[in-house]
Amino acid sequence: MRPSLVILAAGIGSRYGSIKQLDKIGPSGETIIDYSIYDAVQSGFDKVVFVIRKSIEKEFKEIFIKKLKSKIPVDYVLQELGNPDGKAISKDRIKPWGTAHAVLMAEEKIKGPFAVINADDFYGRNAFQSLIGYYENWSPDYENDYCMVGYEIGKTLSDHGTVSRGICKADRFHNLVEVIEQTQIERRSQGIAYKNESGQFQKISEETMVSMNFWGFAPSFFRYLKIGFKDFIAENADDPDAEFFIPTIVNSLVKSKRASVKILNCHEQWIGMTYKQDKKQVVAKIRELVVKKIYPENLWK
Repeated sequence: MRPSLVILAAGIGSRYGSIKQLDKIGPSGETIIDYSIYDAVQSGFDKVVFVIRKSIEKEFKEIFIKKLKSKIPVDYVLQELGNPDGKAISKDRIKPWGTAHAVLMAEEKIKGPFAVINADDFYGRNAFQSLIGYYENWSPDYENDYCMVGYEIGKTLSDHGTVSRGICKADRFHNLVEVIEQTQIERRSQGIAYKNESGQFQKISEETMVSMNFWGFAPSFFRYLKIGFKDFIAENADDPDAEFFIPTIVNSLVKSKRASVKILNCHEQWIGMTYKQDKKQVVAKIRELVVKKIYPENLWK
């Protein structure tokens, strides 16, 4: 059964300084999202669902819905703060409730297995093909069998500041044992490191497997999200910065053995725009891939 693709595009992009989901980086004005969708179409996904926020709804419809409607079925949902479970939320809260909540918003648009990606990450076609391959023989009997595309951390860093990554541990069968979100990872003179809870730098190897938020789920995941978000809101409604992350709920499911997550190793070079300064390198890398004929000069011509 062919999966759908959910693209998380409601983030504010505070470190980047503008709406990077809509920033043009390809030779014919393509965005990173365009390349992800192109790879998804080439790999065999059957539908795309955007998760966006109301303030950029008009731009998204103008930029993506019209040009993609003849290429692949496209839909979208809105992720807004709202008033979850009737809880009073902090008046200082601006950003959405996080990636796991964003996925939950797409429930009504998804009927079978689905993948989840970030709008501002370039994953490479091999990542999409790997996930399609995982779901080739999928059936409802596998409702709690999920997957994740894993990247070597050395291929996912920015030269312009720290990044957040889900650091993974796996068993000998490549099943995920644990994923821990670390938010201050950078390449230092002595190697790659992140700040631990004590404020000390913890060194990790170049080959450490990390999550770049490229997940494969079955519809059962929505049931777990609803339960998890209810608990999250009960504890964090008045916290202006708390976010409900995908790795948080995945960890809970894996540790309680309610679900399993197969890690699909990907040796692609990640490309992304965490900071404004990253754009120049992204444009150059895309140009290189176009020159190599991996992508056409104009994706949708």
